[in-house]
Amino acid sequence: MSQDVLYQKSNFKRLGEFEQLAPDAFRAFGDFDKKALAAGKLSAKVKELIAVAVAHTTGCPYCIDLHVKNVKKQEASKEEVAEAIMVATTLKAGSAMAHGVNALNAYDGNGQEELYRKEYFKRLKEFSELNGDAFKAFVDFDKQAMKPGLIGAMEKELIALAVAHTTGCPYCIGIHTNGSKKQGAGKEEIAEAIMVATALKAGSALAHGVNALNAFDE
Repeated sequence: MSQDVLYQKSNFKRLGEFEQLAPDAFRAFGDFDKKALAAGKLSAKVKELIAVAVAHTTGCPYCIDLHVKNVKKQEASKEEVAEAIMVATTLKAGSAMAHGVNALNAYDGNGQEELYRKEYFKRLKEFSELNGDAFKAFVDFDKQAMKPGLIGAMEKELIALAVAHTTGCPYCIGIHTNGSKKQGAGKEEIAEAIMVATALKAGSALAHGVNALNAFDE
């Protein structure tokens, strides 16, 4: 293999080396990951769709490959996978947009000690005046991405909620927690979605570890 190729499928085989290098932590993560992705209030298929979306948010190529294959085994169609990816895309873009209200505060020199307050989110509409065409285009995209399709409205909100925990946007977490609840999700379903996001975010760090092993061994 050329040393210029930083990601290839065969690298992932090195993951098992961590069981010898950090056995207790590796096994504990494996147990958590298995339980987080197991069917519960949410089906295994829905959890894998969440995992696919979050993997696109963390940008882990190993995780994308693994969970797309897993969700295919759960009989998800390519169209369903695409819908999950579109939700991840709008949430990742939306988190940048949402954080923009803090940029407006900073630019205006408002000087608030509290950097995040619910009321700040009301400033989002100012972008329709500052950059109207782009703002409208994003809103249209977000509406289309979140519209129920092969994946239902509740499941899309849960995917969005999981991704929001990955982007770390407090405004998005609030919006999509409420959105999930309005679509009929209970606290248990919300917790399960968050656990999948947690497993995927931790798992992406572990998966990238195979590149650290390659770099160490050069």
